[in-house]
Amino acid sequence: MRSRSLLLWLYLLFSRHATGLAERILTGRLARGKEDAARINERRGIASQARPDGPLIWFHAASVGEALSLLELIRRIREEREDLTILVTTGTVTSAAVMGRRLPADVIYQFVPLDIIGFVQSFLNHWQPDLAIWTESELWPAMIVETHRQGCPMMLLNARISQGSARNWRWLGGMARALLSRFDLVQAQDDLTASRLRGLGLLPSRIEVTGTLKEGAAALPHDEAQRQDLSQRLGTRPAWVAASTHAGEEDLVLAAHRAVLRSTPRAILFLVPRHPERGADIAKLLESDGWTFAQRSTGALPDRDTQVYLADSLGELGLWYRLAPISFLGGSLVDIGGHNPFEPAALGSAILYGPYVSNFTDIFDRLQAVDAARQVRDSESLARAVDELMNPERAAAMANAAWEVSSTGAAVTDRALNAILERLEQREADQRNAST
Repeated sequence: MRSRSLLLWLYLLFSRHATGLAERILTGRLARGKEDAARINERRGIASQARPDGPLIWFHAASVGEALSLLELIRRIREEREDLTILVTTGTVTSAAVMGRRLPADVIYQFVPLDIIGFVQSFLNHWQPDLAIWTESELWPAMIVETHRQGCPMMLLNARISQGSARNWRWLGGMARALLSRFDLVQAQDDLTASRLRGLGLLPSRIEVTGTLKEGAAALPHDEAQRQDLSQRLGTRPAWVAASTHAGEEDLVLAAHRAVLRSTPRAILFLVPRHPERGADIAKLLESDGWTFAQRSTGALPDRDTQVYLADSLGELGLWYRLAPISFLGGSLVDIGGHNPFEPAALGSAILYGPYVSNFTDIFDRLQAVDAARQVRDSESLARAVDELMNPERAAAMANAAWEVSSTGAAVTDRALNAILERLEQREADQRNAST
């Protein structure tokens, strides 16, 4: 039986009458470059493409990482059911750019509408999904309630909830229970998430622990011609990458690299900010600190004197992981929560990370248990770890252990695929029975 919540009722009442506020929010976001002017109507639930005939599965992912974790699953679904249309939504301009390059041509991408009932109803009335699949942790109440009201089965895949988020949801009384009760199945990344979701009121019969879809994702792509060109330019120079760094981390990484250069003068650092638009600010930091560097967004390439290559480009992590046998994963020396370690693991790179990895605690624990990843605390310990891994045999041993952990993830995708196909077939059977 579906749970009820006064707070949810009040939220939905607000959502029904907040169109004017939503328009002002969109105007402000557009002015700050956070919306695509050409596709702004999609945020109002107005589709920019026609809905094809036949069954349609809708996937929603909040961000780039969540969306990328779906690519292998989408590929498998399309192999099993060529008659299906797949719709993918996200909410950021960055994720739209990445999905535009990575999604197959016949998969439809749209921006998700704001959580305003009128916008949501317009979206759902147009697309009429036969199955709706959320990923990880972004739960918009109006979208969930309206999707359920239209009779569309719903799943939550790759579910993850932090301790802080669970605590915040508990403050909202029965609202979490009321929303979670509308999902037919939740596949959680780990036991801790499952326990927290049960504590919020999710029925144990509707949740299973499967691991993370990111574990079963295909390796990040790259341009092989560029890899060969950069490899020739680098020659035998030792290289390491600081991937997906955030504000406050570049200083620590650069201090570590300066120490590395004292023992390995020819070493080069690929510095890859999580948000490429920060590239200009990081370039100023490099210039003021006296580094010899090249900046990818300007078209510059590294030469034999380059100490730091500022790789402020989007969607090229697969290239840097292939070129560097040592990877430091950013968002972990500052309190961001870390980033997906399976991406470097799948590409043969030894992994270093800081103490702030709450988003991937279970995965990092597994990697560390088999000496496939190593935690550092500051610039000094990062420099020592990089120095040690400049020994190719030590780096190769760590990288091989990481690859073995990452290569076991196909079963996670299999379980998600089977669950999706089962619910879609049941939906189709119910529709046939209703029509007879």
